[in-house]
Amino acid sequence: MKNRFCCNPLQRPPGTSWRVRLLASATVCLMACAPCAAGDAPQWMHSLVNRPLPTYDEKTDAVLLYSETNVTVISADKIKTQVREAYKILRPNGRHHGTVHVYFNPQRKIKSLHGWCIPAQGKDYEIKDKDAIDVSLEGGGELVDDVKYRVLQIPAPDPGNIVGYEYEVEERPFFLQDMWYFQEHDPVRESHYSLQLPAGWEFKVSWLNHSEVKPAESGSNLWQWTVSDVTAIRNEPAMPPVQGVLGQMVVTFFPPGGKTLTGFAAWDDLGKWVNTLLAGRVDASPQIKQEVATLTASKNTSLLKMQAIAEFVQHDIRYVAIELGIGGWQPHPAPDVFSHHYGDCKDKALLMRSMLQEIGVASFQVAINTERGAIIPETPPHNYGFNHNIVAVKLPDGLNDPSLVATLQHPKLGKILFFDPSDEMTPFGQIRGQLQANYALLVTPTGGELIALPQQPSAMNSIERTGKLILDDHGTLTGSVTEMRLGERASSERWALRAATKDTDRIKPIETLLANSMSNFRVTKATVLNLQQTSLPFGFEYSFESASYAKNAGGLLLVRPRVLGNKGMGILETKEPRKFPIEFDGPARDTDTFEITIPAGYVVDDLPPAVDSDYSFASYHSRTEVNGGVIRYTRTFEVKELSVPVARADELKKFYRMIAGDERNTVVLKSAR
Repeated sequence: MKNRFCCNPLQRPPGTSWRVRLLASATVCLMACAPCAAGDAPQWMHSLVNRPLPTYDEKTDAVLLYSETNVTVISADKIKTQVREAYKILRPNGRHHGTVHVYFNPQRKIKSLHGWCIPAQGKDYEIKDKDAIDVSLEGGGELVDDVKYRVLQIPAPDPGNIVGYEYEVEERPFFLQDMWYFQEHDPVRESHYSLQLPAGWEFKVSWLNHSEVKPAESGSNLWQWTVSDVTAIRNEPAMPPVQGVLGQMVVTFFPPGGKTLTGFAAWDDLGKWVNTLLAGRVDASPQIKQEVATLTASKNTSLLKMQAIAEFVQHDIRYVAIELGIGGWQPHPAPDVFSHHYGDCKDKALLMRSMLQEIGVASFQVAINTERGAIIPETPPHNYGFNHNIVAVKLPDGLNDPSLVATLQHPKLGKILFFDPSDEMTPFGQIRGQLQANYALLVTPTGGELIALPQQPSAMNSIERTGKLILDDHGTLTGSVTEMRLGERASSERWALRAATKDTDRIKPIETLLANSMSNFRVTKATVLNLQQTSLPFGFEYSFESASYAKNAGGLLLVRPRVLGNKGMGILETKEPRKFPIEFDGPARDTDTFEITIPAGYVVDDLPPAVDSDYSFASYHSRTEVNGGVIRYTRTFEVKELSVPVARADELKKFYRMIAGDERNTVVLKSAR
């Protein structure tokens, strides 16, 4: 299973295909000329040809007819896995199932790999492992990884045909655990999992997003599980991560003599295993000690010292992932990370902890998944669900500062602050929206604990936009706008502009906002504020002109007071009822204030009504007023809860429809003459 304590772009569970479409598109052209030959498909595939299928809708591209995963635990150092799968291709978009990917590394060897196609008419095709190619996911020298993929392109994966494959791998595991993912983006007719254990071994299984299925025991320490007619996972806008909603079974093996650190019966066991990987690696070298002394020499408080260390690790240690063998889970020693001045997320977290230790501040490694919802309290303890590392800092007693918002009160450790040293754009004291209200493994010297990270106040992630504008009697709108951004609203813009060197590139976000808000415009002046100063609000100041902004209707001028910004989410307007909750990126609170001076000789004839909508998950308030010759429009949009259950999806749709209606409302001006 390729999933480690680092930000891996691809996680591939054995025996499933829902995560590999990106890799398939990258390799299919390389396989186009792979040799193939006529050859009879095995009997297990032919037995599927005439099996009746239910009627599937037009969105079903393929169906997994049969899946079989047989795991044989030979010893604590050797596990053998055999996989068979066969798909019937129903529509052209299902052709990607003809591209088979099996990952391998120095600990995981591929013993055999074969593929076949049974066409609707004609002879079978066969392709063997000698016809496969090996590919790597290394990305431009920024990632060094010993995990590769063997790719086999099965011929003729066309609608009406059946494609299938089987492979065998032999693995020297780092921990005694396996995941059975039996649900994917295509419906599954029949899926099997078997476990063969040596004499005296025991196992524990946990189920997630599926009711428990009891195994059939065949004797000789062999157990078999079967599920059938598993529905497909359909993508929905703003749904939780697929990893968090898939039906899956976690199985942990225990050799004779009881539980071991390589078999995780509880989150505490996983924490203890991580501690074995961290042992002796946090200790500072003389060079680290000297750097800490230099960074903190002029700082006279603990907070200033911690901020200096955080900024150093964020910006001076380059993110480069080197993941060889156990290095996918184990950070490099802090002295090595400091010496090389690069490392991945777990390396940077460990180095920061080493440096904090030198100023007398305790800290802890934290494993998390960057997609909220991938790990939840119901998730059985396992190591596959985490893809990132951050730091938990035990704040010194009595330290209270308004900049430290990503904190919680731990019953044993006291007040702890969470911080991501790999996130260059989020200042010390805060965490980005993905990590907020997200479950993580806090690793302490005594073990591990699954905890919920804090949710920051919505005002910490905001856009405050104010505009002073003038409308002439031809309907042309001119004026200036200032917008200031905090939190992720600021960091996202800094990320987008981090490589921009030209002024024309830096004002593109402004042009995009204007283009999405009005039919025509011309930017006359633009300035970016605090692009590099991450501890300060990020902002734009700009002036523009929009001809024919107000529309003439029989001598009346119709003016939309909501000049800029769209909050209505039409993406949620789907025909099918939702199956999954709606997930927000993070808490937020945005405000708009636009003052429009109306042309001389005109008065306001009609104003749109005020809007007040307040749900537990979000609120929206708007007002349109007139004072003398100035229209003043104000609104506030706030996200308060980060997940909306399916039962309240209609309320959320109603909420966004109301916002969209307010955004279209107009002020009616008439001539006073």
